[in-house]
Amino acid sequence: MVVLPSPVVQRRAVAWVFLFALALAAPSLARAQSAKATAPIPAATLALMSQKGTSASAPVLFRAYKKESEIEVWKKAAGGRFVHIKTFPICRWSGQLGPKRKTGDRQTPEGFYTVPQRQMNPNSSYYLSFDVGYPNAYDRAQGSTGSAVMVHGVCSSMGCFAMTDQVVGEIYAIARDAFAGGQAAFQFQSYPFRMNAANMARYRTDPNIAFWRQLKEGSDRFEATGEEPNVTVTAGRYAFLPYKDPALESLVTARRVQEEARIASLVEEGSAAVRTTYSDGAQHPFWAALSAKGVSLGDVSRPEALAYAGQDVIVIPAQRRPILVAEAVWSRWMVAASVPALMRVRGFKPAYEQAPSRFAALVTRYDQTLPTILSASLTGQMPAPTPPAIIETLAQR
Repeated sequence: MVVLPSPVVQRRAVAWVFLFALALAAPSLARAQSAKATAPIPAATLALMSQKGTSASAPVLFRAYKKESEIEVWKKAAGGRFVHIKTFPICRWSGQLGPKRKTGDRQTPEGFYTVPQRQMNPNSSYYLSFDVGYPNAYDRAQGSTGSAVMVHGVCSSMGCFAMTDQVVGEIYAIARDAFAGGQAAFQFQSYPFRMNAANMARYRTDPNIAFWRQLKEGSDRFEATGEEPNVTVTAGRYAFLPYKDPALESLVTARRVQEEARIASLVEEGSAAVRTTYSDGAQHPFWAALSAKGVSLGDVSRPEALAYAGQDVIVIPAQRRPILVAEAVWSRWMVAASVPALMRVRGFKPAYEQAPSRFAALVTRYDQTLPTILSASLTGQMPAPTPPAIIETLAQR
């Protein structure tokens, strides 16, 4: 008779086998983790940096745009300004346009975030990742909750920027080498869309517009100067410290005036106002096209929601004002030889080119018209008005 060990002994034996197997596999897993976290920046990207006058060790800054589903990489060049290196397509972000408010709302955050080296995660469950730093001081001032908002691999998001493994590997390497070059922390700017005048006019009725105007101020400072904006939070609002160089502040002021004038002009011209809605976030068309060709993107979160991404709701229809053309222009156009014959007005002359009427000096006000004409006819300056009905008509005016 075979005597089997007790269930407790069996469970212990299985556990020891698992631990033994894990111990054997641990060095291999560690080597794999180390390999992906230490992979070099691709040569093509290094070449782009060299062309723009920067290097792998120079400070880095990232800018994310939810509506366009893109993350831009900027590096500080030798002249001190940040220069654009390349743009990565986002495979998946979740939620709607607007800031993150609470844990579990699936919102990808918007704002200005700081990422020190300790927030880099080479052992991420999503290949590689870094924590963007949500909630920041602004988010906490608004009472917003949540944590662990990442830029990571795969194509699944619950409030993060999911980039796929290959793309996040390059992003991670770029950030890693900037830290190795001495950068203490990099800025991560997250926007609902590109913060230009056209979009600000387009979303002018959105409930988040006051918040987005704060973000635009920081974006304008960066666009005008190429330098990282100095972000603070005052009375629950984003605020920006002035640059030490007055010349830079002058550039900021000029851009702000120009942008505000452009927004006002677009609104006055009758541009449409919209709200863009999502079932649950979106992805860049690059990844959508690959998926349509049958290329696997791995684990894609809520793929059914992508069919309802970016639906524009017209709040105020576009009302284009008619273009006013001076008479001097349209009147000459009507008789121009270049106008098709069927549209040409033969013999047309604008009023200012016609000979003055011989009655112009005589006809002034209606109450003077009849006596003036009668006097002129009696003295022979003009023929008597005929038929008589004309005189009666004039007298009744």
